[in-house]
Amino acid sequence: MPVIRDRAFDALVVVACLVLSAEHLDKGTVVVVAVALLPALRRCAPLTVAWLTAAATAVLTLSGTLPAGQDALWWPPAAPFAAYALTAFTTARGPSVITAAVALVALPLASSTEPGLRTALFTAGAVLLGLYVTARRQLIVTLRERAERAEREQHLLAEQARGEERVRLAAEIHDLVTHRVTLMVLQAGALNVSSADAATRESAESLRATGCQALDELRELVGVLRGGDPGDRPASRRNEAAPLPALDDVVAESASVGMAVELVESGERSPVSPAVGRTARRVVQEALTNVRKHAPGASAKVSVEYAGDAVRLSVRNTAPAEAADPALVGTGPGTGLLGLRQRVALVNGTLRAGPDGEGGFEVEVTLPKEVPAGT
Repeated sequence: MPVIRDRAFDALVVVACLVLSAEHLDKGTVVVVAVALLPALRRCAPLTVAWLTAAATAVLTLSGTLPAGQDALWWPPAAPFAAYALTAFTTARGPSVITAAVALVALPLASSTEPGLRTALFTAGAVLLGLYVTARRQLIVTLRERAERAEREQHLLAEQARGEERVRLAAEIHDLVTHRVTLMVLQAGALNVSSADAATRESAESLRATGCQALDELRELVGVLRGGDPGDRPASRRNEAAPLPALDDVVAESASVGMAVELVESGERSPVSPAVGRTARRVVQEALTNVRKHAPGASAKVSVEYAGDAVRLSVRNTAPAEAADPALVGTGPGTGLLGLRQRVALVNGTLRAGPDGEGGFEVEVTLPKEVPAGT
């Protein structure tokens, strides 16, 4: 739309120049018409138009063909338009531009006539107007850049604030949960030592081991939230490739609550990044938890395939044998799959989850064996 508007305005300028020149075609028809048509090129070649207009003005001045008295408001009609384009449509202010502007203003004065003086005044005014338009345009661009920079800085400040809030929350989570779970672990250990019943001791030991595992995973999660340097972690937890952690205990946890779970592994177990290993374990845990919550009575199959430079995980369950317990389904924030999708994306993996067409549900994940830099 702006292009059409500019072209229409240029056409009006050319028409105005032709109309103003119509009464003076006898002064030199070819030169007068040619100069009147020059403003059509003033946007694409302002310097060339200015020099050609200055040359035509010089020819008309030296030949004495400038109108005298009140015969013309200014002459030639294209002079002010060429002067405006010279300062409004050129970004550089080199010697050629300055010389052309001076020539357009000074040459009409050589005729020592009223039209020559008026032409010089109109042309000087056009030069100043072009300078004003250029300065205003540059000011708008500068203000826009400042606004964009301020918006980017505001975004960075917001990100920094979110990061600081995340660190603060991580510290609170660590202090609160660690205290309670540590007490649980100590009490389970004490029960294991003091109880005379073998089944009670076994349950207490299982509870103690689960609590220790929860504490370890909590410390790891808090470290991620704090964005700590991996080099600050113990050597056993640094980003060194190791085989994918065994999933037997995850499967056993679900089996211990009465769910039929089958684990099938295929391919050669090659080393993977610890981040990939943690992600794989978390995917299986969350998927089996969802089966227990949303598909009671269903059986599940966990498939792990080591293929090339990727690890493929699949957790598929059959149709539920009974309706889900609303109280159990309502627990949790309801963002399990979303969290998994984000966690898988962090290691450049892919996740697909949805019904399997037979009444069951399937979660499929593909993870690279090598973690991307910075993960």
